[in-house]
Amino acid sequence: MTSSTPYYRAGSPLTVRFNRVVGWLARHGFSLLGSAELSVRGRKSGQMQRIPVNPHTYEGEQYLVSARGHSQWVRNMRAAGGGELRVGRKVRVFTAVEIPDEEKLAVLRTYLEKWGWEVNQYFKGVTAKSSDEELIAAAPDHPVFRITVRN
Repeated sequence: MTSSTPYYRAGSPLTVRFNRVVGWLARHGFSLLGSAELSVRGRKSGQMQRIPVNPHTYEGEQYLVSARGHSQWVRNMRAAGGGELRVGRKVRVFTAVEIPDEEKLAVLRTYLEKWGWEVNQYFKGVTAKSSDEELIAAAPDHPVFRITVRN
């Protein structure tokens, strides 16, 4: 990976399998610690793409954080500007706005406090206990979207 290539860490075969199970559970009404299934329209195919995510609430606002970096769902979200979060029959349609790096500090810290046990491996040594400077330096590698539920 060169410095001009956006950060992305693909999942291992085990992680991919685990994500399928978590997505299936969310689709059938079982949320693991707040997880949900994200559906976002593919920027090339036009088809809805699904992936499990960990919606994060900070100061009354909801966010989606891409722990793995500039993934396909991130690229699709940038193009689509929104999507759906599903847990069972409950579907929340939302719009999404990507927040700038300089606004991510508190969101990333609280996200890592809650989900670090699952996602720290994707943050290259940065944890919830890292300094503000370390978190700010990691911010460009981890897109964050503020979501607004429409229904």
